[in-house]
Amino acid sequence: MGVLPVPAEVRAILLDIEGTTTPIAFVQETLFPYIKDNVKEYLRAHWEEEECQRDVGLLRKQAQEDSSLDGAVPIPLESGSGEEELERVIQAVVDNVHWQMSLDRKTTALKQLQGHMWRAAYATGHVKGEIFEDVVPAIRKWREAGMKVYIYSSGSVEAQKLLFGYSTEGDILELFDGHFDTKIGPKVESESYRRIAASIGCATNNILFLTDVPREANAAEEAETHVAVVIRPGNAGLTDDEKSYYSLISSFTELFLPSST
Repeated sequence: MGVLPVPAEVRAILLDIEGTTTPIAFVQETLFPYIKDNVKEYLRAHWEEEECQRDVGLLRKQAQEDSSLDGAVPIPLESGSGEEELERVIQAVVDNVHWQMSLDRKTTALKQLQGHMWRAAYATGHVKGEIFEDVVPAIRKWREAGMKVYIYSSGSVEAQKLLFGYSTEGDILELFDGHFDTKIGPKVESESYRRIAASIGCATNNILFLTDVPREANAAEEAETHVAVVIRPGNAGLTDDEKSYYSLISSFTELFLPSST
């Protein structure tokens, strides 16, 4: 792969997280299993808190909307104050969360509870966001060269900030000029990249997007955003056509900024 020159008009680098700054295994083998393994304990510990009750209320509403789906798990209202009754409701919430996660659903209700659980896990040191070792030195160099650096991930902005705020490299939030999630639009739609450019205050061709997903790279290209596909351990393989078509890097150090010389 070697060195990839960054086009002279690029003023901002937009980064995906999973498979780009962070190993896919961290999300699949650390973050999601943490939810499955700890959701019951978390609910028991925080049940009386207003935030937890809002989360449960949202999950209950989602469960009602899902009632016609195969395997859907209803969440009953508490009909009494006994310990046995409470355990019954908590178990229903646990079963619902496990069911949604087994289908890889992205409902707001599920993401909200997950976000609050991860926040607690990061804050207590149970989880640290994993970052590839080339990422931080490279971003520091880009910023010294006058480049702006942004994150665009399907994970919520809150989840992004937790990952980088409690990372294996310490708190590195200062390295980023802004964060985008799917509220700006899906990553596989070209309009999302136009909205990001407008939000940043530049043209789409002033942005270089780094991602491990060819469909996202294609959408960004359609918006005339520059792209490079990142090859990392554990990432999905590319077809021969994708390998020959896209600019590829295996490390952020392979980007060559003309302005830095």
